[in-house]
Amino acid sequence: MKPVILFAGGVTRWPHWEGPLRAALHDAQIDADLVTTAAPETVDYILYAPGGDTPPDFTPFTRCKAVLSLWAGVERIVGNPTLTQPLCRMVDPGLTQGMVEYVTGHVLRAHLGIDALLSSQNGRWNPVVPPLASERPVAMLGLGALGTACAKALAGLGFPVLGWSRRARDVSGIACLHGDAGLRAALRQAQIVVTLLPSTPETENTLNAETLSLLPRGAALINPGRGTLIDDDALLAALASGRVGHATLDVFRVEPLPPDHPFWAHPRITVTPHVAADTRPSSAAHALAENIRRSLAGEALLHVVDRTAGY
Repeated sequence: MKPVILFAGGVTRWPHWEGPLRAALHDAQIDADLVTTAAPETVDYILYAPGGDTPPDFTPFTRCKAVLSLWAGVERIVGNPTLTQPLCRMVDPGLTQGMVEYVTGHVLRAHLGIDALLSSQNGRWNPVVPPLASERPVAMLGLGALGTACAKALAGLGFPVLGWSRRARDVSGIACLHGDAGLRAALRQAQIVVTLLPSTPETENTLNAETLSLLPRGAALINPGRGTLIDDDALLAALASGRVGHATLDVFRVEPLPPDHPFWAHPRITVTPHVAADTRPSSAAHALAENIRRSLAGEALLHVVDRTAGY
């Protein structure tokens, strides 16, 4: 009997996903019924994104073998007490490449002082030479799949990268720190900080008034991770004092960012609309098909979420 795969990513996303999913399932030699509606007791796999069509109660999906997230972040589903099936994060080369490009682009923008250069020309010849990358330490807060890929890309450009995670990690070519003492050590040295931590109760407000005060004066902050990682009021205060020179923010506590939010008009904040690492169906469909293939073959699923850690 063919497995039933329920696409629960929302009706507006379905036209973008249908073709890539059918092609990926075919490539993986999976003959399945790919549907957007089905009786819950007939569903074998759920492809899920918040705001989609799956009800918050997963109890009726008694045959479901796994819920596969279309997003890298799972904080909006991991705590659902009715979700007893294995939950898998989206880890996909296209998503990773998108994040690497966003992070390296904005780190280089901060490093080279491009914003200040463009705003100060006005017909004046003002040759300001930035330091070399080797003289500009970068702190990468978060060493998961995305953080590690970005850390390695930055190290490849010559930046000294201080990688920080809550638990000890070992990444070749990266100075890895962990725990509270490690966070403080990383922030004290970092002229540019990138936040790529998951959103959990333990990571909320990782950057607050106290930790932001540790930064070298004028440090740049880039947050393509989660909006909850930064205390908004503390960031605004750090910008006002000059402790933070500029912040590039892609994620926020409320999205879309309300039109009257002070971030929009702040002269030293760049807002991007959660585009750092969008899931691209053309590549992500193959990651989903591979996990379904593994499940059907009795192999271990990839990227299963640790419910206790929240990611």
